[in-house]
Amino acid sequence: MSDTNIGNPEIVEVETDLLIIGGGMAACGCAYEAQRWAPDGMKVIMVDKAAVDRSGAVAQGLSAINTYIGDNKQEDYVKMVHADLMGITRDDLVFDVGRHVDESVELFEEWGLPIWKTKETEGKSLRDGGKPVRSGKWQIMINGESYKPIVAEAAKKAIGIENIYERVFIVKLLLDANDDNRIAGAVGFSVREDKIFVFKCKSALLAGGGAVNVFRPRSTGEGQGRTWYPVWNAGSTYSMAVEAGAEMTMMENRFVPARFKDGYGPVGAWFLLFKSKAMNAFGEDYMVKNKDMLKDFAPYDTAAVVPTCLRNHLMLKEMKDGFGPIFMDTPTAMKKLSETMTPKEVKHLEAEAWEDFLDMCIGQAAVWAGMNIRPEETASELMPTEPYLLGSHSGCCGIWVSGPEDVDSPAEWKWGYNRMTTVKGLFTAGDGVGASGHKFSSGSFAEGRIAGKNMVRFAQDNSSHQPAFKADINEISEEIYKPVRTYLEHKDKTTAEDINPHYILPRMFQMRLQKLMDEYVAGVSTYYQTNKVMLEKGLELLEMCKEDSAHLRAKDLHELLRAWENYHRVRTAEVHLRHILYREETRYPGFFYRADFPELDEENWHCFVNSRMDPDTGEWTMMKKDWVGLVDHGH
Repeated sequence: MSDTNIGNPEIVEVETDLLIIGGGMAACGCAYEAQRWAPDGMKVIMVDKAAVDRSGAVAQGLSAINTYIGDNKQEDYVKMVHADLMGITRDDLVFDVGRHVDESVELFEEWGLPIWKTKETEGKSLRDGGKPVRSGKWQIMINGESYKPIVAEAAKKAIGIENIYERVFIVKLLLDANDDNRIAGAVGFSVREDKIFVFKCKSALLAGGGAVNVFRPRSTGEGQGRTWYPVWNAGSTYSMAVEAGAEMTMMENRFVPARFKDGYGPVGAWFLLFKSKAMNAFGEDYMVKNKDMLKDFAPYDTAAVVPTCLRNHLMLKEMKDGFGPIFMDTPTAMKKLSETMTPKEVKHLEAEAWEDFLDMCIGQAAVWAGMNIRPEETASELMPTEPYLLGSHSGCCGIWVSGPEDVDSPAEWKWGYNRMTTVKGLFTAGDGVGASGHKFSSGSFAEGRIAGKNMVRFAQDNSSHQPAFKADINEISEEIYKPVRTYLEHKDKTTAEDINPHYILPRMFQMRLQKLMDEYVAGVSTYYQTNKVMLEKGLELLEMCKEDSAHLRAKDLHELLRAWENYHRVRTAEVHLRHILYREETRYPGFFYRADFPELDEENWHCFVNSRMDPDTGEWTMMKKDWVGLVDHGH
């Protein structure tokens, strides 16, 4: 139903010292920590597109916390992240997360999160010497259906419910009138009321997650909305940073998770806890069968755990050669485990197999039930998904940030406050921080805390600064509501309002973008392959998309939300494409292939690829930045 009462939004102006954009784990960490350090009278506001209780990647819950150092060495954590991301990460940022993350996990437990303990230490908290049940070297098992509400409650208590704006979608950062490389605020709109919100601030955290639905998803038709990563992550973090003139890094990187087919259910617990194996259609272990292929990507072939992209690389070989589908051999794994268990323990194990999904990916349990799959009897198909852009999982794209001052790192890695971007006063965390990864939920929260503490410092050090907007708020309000104006002006020119030569619907526009990215920028239809000519053609078509985006329509606030998500996706798609075009090698086989540069080029490309778009002219500068190892990585 169209809401024709919208079109004259009330402009609400709000002043604050610290502005937190986002409501996920990083944003909650920032709110919690900022309040601990903020002096009396310093105001902290959080603005979330959704509702903080169920916002971000942890919205549905989780079965495991994937980053907990425990008895491991910090140095080994840095090495693991580095190897998994094929050798190009910022050791200082990864180390910084590693040294702070455990304390955050201990807080989660204090706040009520149930963490599994070993039999010998049952009943003890982590702080009191309890030992968590490990599903892998870095992962610990939890009962995490309510993980996010627990963390959200702590954030809400910290800054006060009156300082949280929910259902408000921030779409643009605002730069300062007197210093064009300084944050002055942000603007967005309510997705429930006819209102535009303008926030003025001394310091801001940009933590709106990664990017989903930039590429055509594997699931079509009735499964269209099913993705691995949260469907509402529209690349807002990346696009708003780019448009504010922040330097980006490693935006060529993407993550292609191998997951249970159609439901996108997590595989970690199956591999790590249930000791299940993946195999091709003929029962062969393709990791063993294709092991020699790893040698082409030395020195990462000898990592303690085979890098995620290389595991995909071996799986894709089987699929291309016609040895698919790939199966997760759940029956054999469960049978083997049951050999040493009582019938009661076996029943408990089967319950855990289902709960793994019910805790974090209900859709997968529904797919299993609907297809008569019982994990103890039937093997399930695995498949690599469409690509996602993120910086907290097995991906490292994002914004170039200043690192910790107390680590012996290059001077150009610590030009400002910890986790501040190249725009003064603009910080980021979680998926926003580029050139590091494997933070997951706990690390993103810890990184939000790091940013929160430093934002307070920045605001205190700049207490006399009075932010003023460079842009005209009335002009920006008109720009935000342009899709509404387009609809109202042209809706009566055809008999069917969805078919109109004067505008394009957000969902149609999104399909066009996804088709383009899928076919030219290494999506699933080309088996993640691309080349210079394909990318240049893709860029040409992307420019047409950007031109056509001026004609997006919005018949109601929901469609206005969708239109602005599309603006963000297009900009994110562009920076991703430009980076892949610039990096002339195949750094992440299994995530994408430059068919014209199929090999790893350690000599010329063991470096960060950074970029900056001039916010005034729209001109792009692509650049290499030296990689420096702070621990011994063996190359």
